[in-house]
Amino acid sequence: MASKSHQEADPNAIIANEGGFKFKPKAFNIVWGSDTRYWRIPRSPIPDEQEAAELIQVSWLEVTGSVKLEPSTRYEISFKLSFRRDSFGWSGAPIFLMAKVGKKGKYKWKRLKELDNLPKDPIMVPTDDSFTIEPIQDIPDKRLYFGLYEVWSGKWKGGLKVHEAIVKKLG
Repeated sequence: MASKSHQEADPNAIIANEGGFKFKPKAFNIVWGSDTRYWRIPRSPIPDEQEAAELIQVSWLEVTGSVKLEPSTRYEISFKLSFRRDSFGWSGAPIFLMAKVGKKGKYKWKRLKELDNLPKDPIMVPTDDSFTIEPIQDIPDKRLYFGLYEVWSGKWKGGLKVHEAIVKKLG
């Protein structure tokens, strides 16, 4: 077991381009992510497209990222996820995508019902409506804080694969 139980994000695993940002598994802060009893994390900072952070089992899901945004630009946030064949504990679990701009910002959230029936092949979620956020002009902290959360049910769950997250610039 690692000396720290939580994985701290490696900023080198965030791929920036004109369209926004791509977060690979090492770019996330993951609660219990450094404990191999709970998560299997790829070792390289920027793994190939097939690698994913793989949840073994947890009762507290918290996978988060952050990046500085450009002012007056809307962004869409999505996660590329899949399940292993032996996944468990997800049916009816309240999984949320949450985001805010600035440490003191107010969270915007969306329940991800896709996780009740997530396929084995990776898909981008949310699938129904986009999840967008825009920095407010007059706040000094333009850092985006976002993540996947299921911290309310207390149910043990496993088998989720987190391939990446995309923070896409909309205009």
